[in-house]
Amino acid sequence: MKLTFCGGACTVTGTSILLEAAGKKILIDCGLFQGGKRLRERNYRPYLYDPKEIDFVILSHAHIDHSGLIPRLVKDGFRGRILATHATADLASILLPDSGYIQMMETEWTNRKNMRAGRPLVEPLYTFEDAENALKYFEGLDYYSTYAISPHINLTFYDAGHILGSAITELTIYENERTQKLVFSGDLGKSNQPIIRDPDIIEEADYLIIEGTYGARDHEEEEQRQEILKRVIQETVARQGNIVVPSFAVGRTQDMLYCLSRLMAKGEIPNLPIYVDSPLAISATEIFARHPECFDLQMRKLLHDGQDPFNFPEVIFTRTVEESKRINELKGGAMIISASGMAEAGRIKHHLKHNLWRQESTILFVGYQAEGTLGRRIRDGAKRVKIFGEDIQVNAQIVTIDGFSAHADRTELLRWLGKFRSKPKKVILVHGEEDVLPRFAAQIESELNLTTYIPQYRETIELPAVAEKIETAHEKAQELILAWREFQKEYTTRLKQVLAQNDEESLEMLEKELATLQSIMSQ
Repeated sequence: MKLTFCGGACTVTGTSILLEAAGKKILIDCGLFQGGKRLRERNYRPYLYDPKEIDFVILSHAHIDHSGLIPRLVKDGFRGRILATHATADLASILLPDSGYIQMMETEWTNRKNMRAGRPLVEPLYTFEDAENALKYFEGLDYYSTYAISPHINLTFYDAGHILGSAITELTIYENERTQKLVFSGDLGKSNQPIIRDPDIIEEADYLIIEGTYGARDHEEEEQRQEILKRVIQETVARQGNIVVPSFAVGRTQDMLYCLSRLMAKGEIPNLPIYVDSPLAISATEIFARHPECFDLQMRKLLHDGQDPFNFPEVIFTRTVEESKRINELKGGAMIISASGMAEAGRIKHHLKHNLWRQESTILFVGYQAEGTLGRRIRDGAKRVKIFGEDIQVNAQIVTIDGFSAHADRTELLRWLGKFRSKPKKVILVHGEEDVLPRFAAQIESELNLTTYIPQYRETIELPAVAEKIETAHEKAQELILAWREFQKEYTTRLKQVLAQNDEESLEMLEKELATLQSIMSQ
């Protein structure tokens, strides 16, 4: 059984893993790289496989960083089956064509500049039509049902609690007279998230691939999150500014509406107009209503009582460009929720252009901002940013609420890992930034006594070989630690003797000995 990490390795974008087992080639996710130029260039790199030879794509959820390269894959020859939950298949039917449209618009913008500069024109990564064509390969599956996708591989989806339709993938593989269970967490949601169910507990796996987006920090508590949101709204309205929220069309937008409807119902915030300025988010909200099987009990009770947290009098859905432009005439006192969530594309860039320079406005980040994105630069304190080629001064208040993230934080990830009754032989960490995953790995090993592995981008590993490699490395590390402790005891004794004898020559030799050993240990 081999795994090749085609994306999502030491980064939080472009997730895609090639599994080769029992004579089949399976892609687990096929995500678009988002962020800075160096990351985006990976979308155009040659495949590490032949798309025509891929038998299945198993899609954990519909977010573009997990699904957005599927149209390119189909365009380049993939003709297998794309397996996902029913809700994920429905969401992909709006997200992928939208991504194709963005690819076309960005290419058109690039080619205008290329023509002026005399440079050659470029082709889009894929088009709206390519994305529409890819949808015919999707097949929706139920949660908790086991599907024999080949005579030697069974697939079961469990609820990941991240966004509507998100799934934990469990693959049971019969190969070489052995049965092995591979579990891929996908993006794990946090507990007590509004609307959807909590992540399912998985009790056994031979190998676990788990995300580590927030593996190095915790979110705010629910009460703290709501207090920050209330304060931001009250203070911005008092300044007569707008609250601009870059928000993912799927998941975050619906969570925000749910929370705002509850706060208004309690009279804890003013009844300000809330503009949902994203045709994609509006379509996604309609899809939410079609999938009550994904809802938690609290959401079901609200709907049973006739309360729709997505549609209340203060919400104004804007589909057309003309409606969107009119929002920019607002002087203040409104909330504008618009995609994309990292401010890389879409209508949010127009709203940022019209509000970033205003001291009375607030830019509120409620989701993860990947390295290299416009959202990340603003969040990290940039004084000026370029939007549509125009230099914009950042005068608005910048506020981040991590508690709205749909990802489990460090404590919740460790808690979920701790529920395994039969411990995985290896825990493979993906979908986390390069400085985060080693810290997360250290906590997993120290608190749960599980062996971890952090793969590199485009690395291929043979799972049993990884196990042997890590076990050997672990044994050698233990031997080195014991040897170092013995040396410390012996060295301390010898040093005391030399100091007592005031023997400068012996002291110099001891210093050289220590320096040599430190040099060896650091290699």
